[in-house]
Amino acid sequence: MAQRTHRMRIGIDAGGTFTDFIVYHDSGALETFKLPSNPRSPASVILAGLEQAAASREAEVIHGSTVATNALLERKGVRTALVTTAGFEDVIHIGRQNRAELYNLTPQLRVPIIPRSQCFGVRERTWFDGAVARMPSRAELARLKKRLRAARVQSIAICFLHAYQNSDNERVAAEALEGLGYLCASHDVCPEFREYERTSTTLINAYVGPLMDKYLAELESASRQSISIMQSNGGFMSTLEARRHAIRTLLSGPAGGVVGALETGRLSGFPRILGFDMGGTSTDVSLCDGAPRETMEAVIDGFPVRVPMLDIHTVGAGGGSIARVDEGGLLRVGPESAGAVPGPACYGAGDLPTVTDAHVVLGRIAADQLIGGQMHLNVDRAAAAIDSLARQLDISRVAAAEGVLRVANANMERAIRLVSVERGYDPRDFALVAFGGCGGLHACEIARELGIRTVLVPEYAGALSALGMLMADRVRDYAAGVLNRPGIEREFDRLERKARKELPGATLARFADIRYTGQSYELTVPWSAAHPARAFHREHRRVYGYSDPTRAIEVVIVRVRAKLAVKKPKLVSSRARRPGFSVKPSIRRIHSAGAWRATPVYRREALYGAAALRGPALVIDYGSTTLIPPGYRVSLDKSGTLKIFEIADR
Repeated sequence: MAQRTHRMRIGIDAGGTFTDFIVYHDSGALETFKLPSNPRSPASVILAGLEQAAASREAEVIHGSTVATNALLERKGVRTALVTTAGFEDVIHIGRQNRAELYNLTPQLRVPIIPRSQCFGVRERTWFDGAVARMPSRAELARLKKRLRAARVQSIAICFLHAYQNSDNERVAAEALEGLGYLCASHDVCPEFREYERTSTTLINAYVGPLMDKYLAELESASRQSISIMQSNGGFMSTLEARRHAIRTLLSGPAGGVVGALETGRLSGFPRILGFDMGGTSTDVSLCDGAPRETMEAVIDGFPVRVPMLDIHTVGAGGGSIARVDEGGLLRVGPESAGAVPGPACYGAGDLPTVTDAHVVLGRIAADQLIGGQMHLNVDRAAAAIDSLARQLDISRVAAAEGVLRVANANMERAIRLVSVERGYDPRDFALVAFGGCGGLHACEIARELGIRTVLVPEYAGALSALGMLMADRVRDYAAGVLNRPGIEREFDRLERKARKELPGATLARFADIRYTGQSYELTVPWSAAHPARAFHREHRRVYGYSDPTRAIEVVIVRVRAKLAVKKPKLVSSRARRPGFSVKPSIRRIHSAGAWRATPVYRREALYGAAALRGPALVIDYGSTTLIPPGYRVSLDKSGTLKIFEIADR
């Protein structure tokens, strides 16, 4: 059942350089604008944008927040304590024995987000089957409360052994420690087995939760609008849920981009897409084979996060990525970024060479080109920054700029291979959907290297993540560990009762994590009570190349997803060429495909109703620029998407 609403809806994606706003009016029209991000006060930018978009009107807001993500990556969370079963205080420091860099003889030590002195043990025990062997004593919990108060902790994560089977001991501890600050328990955050992953997930939630709680409280008190938060799983949730489960927002911005990219591909006749979101500080890539791929094995900054997330891989390659020469004399690009402050050298404040500066030097970005000409760039400053790099490499300015872009492209190509080839997919079977402010400038070059013949650039490419948030549904995920427990159907029923209570009218779907008996890891597949193994065998064959229907299986975790559909924008372009608008392009010298070329530069509006054009060409729109190199042709479809095809007979 779709929610009925006639209010204005606003999607907001808070990026590292710009914060994107896209407004869905009651009439069905869409409009977008950008404001410079403010890392020191992200709420002030959101409030300013809401005032500009809605003023005194009532609106529903879907917000992709980076508060939790930045706090974790920058290690700026609150002072947090871990309360766990006595004897397991070192779990978060020991981690797994897996070596991410097998041949690195000097790997960097992974530093946990809290020191060992802030890990506290409680003498309690629940067995693997959920039987409580020992309850925590009231006296011990009272002493622990004094120790935590003396440690001046602001947040507490409770994670007891086997609490996913029976949460009684965690509930007793939580009740006793109430009043010390932000508090979360593993049975609520991550009710699943695997001690290290569950502890890590709960601890991160406690570490960033108070910051999200404060941020949302500030937004709600200063704004009259109804605000929801985008989740990492491609749906959105209420601010009340986000305050309790901040960890579910770690990839909220990129998740909106995946939703928007998939809808773009579907409307253009390409349900199998590779999402390529290149923004100011990073690039997010994803694969959708008719639907977004999800993972329960995400790793953020080296720590496992065991909550449902879209399978998105992020690399430090964006428009603001800094280029440098390393100790060995090799050119490197990223992961460090100039961010919003000082920004690329061409912004006028910084002096370090970036990807954006390389585009400026090669003529692909003009001084008055960004965000509809509202932002004027300093071309001379960009040239000076690239010159500093060229002198170190003893090459020309143009060669240095080309080198920066080739290195950045190589970084992004590897990311796309990771989500496709390394997942068992051939990238040549997919269309590349390029978005973000810089995506269209790199898409064709990357597609050619990967053998991808079709590139799609959406109409609102510069704000597609924000638009995707308006296309998302309200979603809640529920899970329960059932390994070695009878009554799987009863557990599904329990989760569904909880879902119906918390999200009335939602559509429910069942899933299960299944593995062959004796395996260490499982696959998540749709659940069928009549044939529980059929989907698992099929998925196992797709992922690993084989299956064994004669081998016994075991169900590890059961999951229920509740989804409540909402009113969504229709991506049929309402924009048309304005009366008197000239379709004749301007001509600019642009360096592409290894040479300077006199290149037609079009405003996107000029392509409405026009025949297909051949590259080289440059297409400019508010918030994004698309480069069509020689050997490609481009046209505009009914949804306003640029469809770029490699010419077979070139």
